[in-house]
Amino acid sequence: MVNHFERLDRVFHALADPSRRTIVDRLSRGPASVSQLAEPLDMSLPAVMQHLAVLEASGLVRTEKLGRVRTCTLESDVLSAAEAWIHERRTDWVRRLDRLGELLDGDGDNGRRPTTDPTGPTDPTDPTAPKEPS
Repeated sequence: MVNHFERLDRVFHALADPSRRTIVDRLSRGPASVSQLAEPLDMSLPAVMQHLAVLEASGLVRTEKLGRVRTCTLESDVLSAAEAWIHERRTDWVRRLDRLGELLDGDGDNGRRPTTDPTGPTDPTDPTAPKEPS
């Protein structure tokens, strides 16, 4: 489980940078060389390579060198895993907020309110406890 969260942490860290998101966006349309990925970015080729190293470490991008050309490919299954994690959180929160809305509207539990004192039972030997009517 920890390994799963470490991988998610690396993916979200990689996606936190706008330049890396630009690279991922370009790769979502198909493989590209490093020079093609660097074209729209206002940075040096070594800086692009550093960004690609972060994307590779996260598992989002795979690179393959053929001769003098390094081609990058998006690993969509890793992106899908992050998307699934976000979807699970969203589904859980929507369900919770729907339930809260029902309770606030009085639809939950058929409009009944708890019959017990939310502060808990009082100690009859406590001199500061409220006295019950006789």
